[in-house]
Amino acid sequence: MNILVTGFGGQLGYDIIKELESRNIPCKGIDIQDLDLTDEAAVNNFFSDNKYTHLIHCAAWTAVDKAEENEALCRKVNVDGTRYLAAQCKKYNMPMMYFSTDYVYGGEGNEPYKIGDKINPLGVYAKTKYEGELEVSKLDKYFIIRTSWVFGNNGNNFINTMMKLSENHNELKVVCDQIGSPTYTIDLAKLSCDMIVTDKYGVYHASNEGYISWADFAREIFKYANLNVNVINVTTEEYNAKAMRPKNSRLDKSKLTEMGFSRLPDWQDALHRYMTIKGWIK
Repeated sequence: MNILVTGFGGQLGYDIIKELESRNIPCKGIDIQDLDLTDEAAVNNFFSDNKYTHLIHCAAWTAVDKAEENEALCRKVNVDGTRYLAAQCKKYNMPMMYFSTDYVYGGEGNEPYKIGDKINPLGVYAKTKYEGELEVSKLDKYFIIRTSWVFGNNGNNFINTMMKLSENHNELKVVCDQIGSPTYTIDLAKLSCDMIVTDKYGVYHASNEGYISWADFAREIFKYANLNVNVINVTTEEYNAKAMRPKNSRLDKSKLTEMGFSRLPDWQDALHRYMTIKGWIK
């Protein structure tokens, strides 16, 4: 076994490589400086003497608002790049793992989305991630993991942003009507590594357990850090971001249990561990 991981410079790819290494599984992490996934010839050349057995594809365009202004580039990364990699997986009979998003659903209602529920992607980012799913699902051996609200040690995320803003603000407006599950990349990486060594292929939902709004999540962050920052609730409409966000990002993760995989810990536990590592909890 020798696993190739794209997006090594990002939050999830970094932690997946760390987890694979801790299990003594041969692996290699690559990023944009190693391979331009939007260049089909470069991708084909990279795999010309293929020595990998599995591919975990973490690289993606994830700047949701910027995607609205850069649709062509976002599509090249999330759709074309994924297609080129999937073609190599087919050629060399490699299982492929692809990470998608809660954004592929429309965000209606209050119930957790089941895997077979209607797809209704909101905005360029969501549409391209779903189109990436379609490319991967053409393979015989694939894992598609839809996740939500990711945070990790290697990169920027909501928690880091809140802590940075708290340095100069004692009051912050945060969206209160989007509900979902924060997901710690260390926990998601462990699940991904458990999954990639099996043949339990298919589509999965994976996030830390429990649900919360962004505004209440911010309050928990400041409470854990013992900071006196007043969080003011604003609606999605009042916040007026360029890209549409789903109000309901709850995901039904029952398939993990059905397939014998361990569910991720509660998001509160994950938040506490993350903030302790960062030195924000003494």
